[in-house]
Amino acid sequence: MPWDLLPLLPLGLVAGLLSGLLGIGGGLIFSPLLLAMGLTPHQALATSTLAILPTTLAGSWAHLRSGQVPARAVLAIAAGAIAGALVFSRAGDGFKGWHLLGLQALMYGVLALVIAPRRSDQADGQQKLPLAGLSGVGLVAGWSSGLLGVGGGLVMVPLMVQGLGIRVYQAIRLSTIAVCASAAAAAVTFTSDGRGHLGMGLLLGGAAAVASQWSASRLQSVSEAKLVWLLRLLCVLLALDATRRAVTLALS
Repeated sequence: MPWDLLPLLPLGLVAGLLSGLLGIGGGLIFSPLLLAMGLTPHQALATSTLAILPTTLAGSWAHLRSGQVPARAVLAIAAGAIAGALVFSRAGDGFKGWHLLGLQALMYGVLALVIAPRRSDQADGQQKLPLAGLSGVGLVAGWSSGLLGVGGGLVMVPLMVQGLGIRVYQAIRLSTIAVCASAAAAAVTFTSDGRGHLGMGLLLGGAAAVASQWSASRLQSVSEAKLVWLLRLLCVLLALDATRRAVTLALS
């Protein structure tokens, strides 16, 4: 029952703080939490996506209100994210639970190695954003959300920073919006096929949304170096946890 999660709502607030600050959806908190509650990997990943939607919606609203995100860039990355989520939201049915967790572990491990801050004196508003590249990054977000039940922020931020040369702050803003778009598209599939628990997702996501809007509005006050190291730490911890769960499930 959704009310069984009430004692765990503080973790939803933590997920929201990380979502608004790092451009992630919160799935890195939601997925392990739901697995610990006894859900199967498929149910946990689908319910995680449902919780990501209100979380990132609140953060996206805060970033859009700041006026620092160009509309064309938003449309480009959101279109790619929605397309990717619609294509891959049913792909996870063909994988075993430990396969999905193993893919998560691999993804987090690679990201921990590649993420690094860009050295640039160029302000966010003066930077030209490559629309085609952003659409490609959005597709990756849709793949991550639809297949693995994680919003894709931990994938998109490194791709935009390292691959497209976008400043960390702007990458985080765009990532939050793209995760919201991909989660919305994937949530339609997960709700229609009954794979996710709507009540659980909305309860956790609602709590996270409050914290997400607060932290998103204070993004610029945190240095890029601190943001990058926090992303690295999260990736390492999540890679270890996903590996442990995948091995346990594969041997059971």
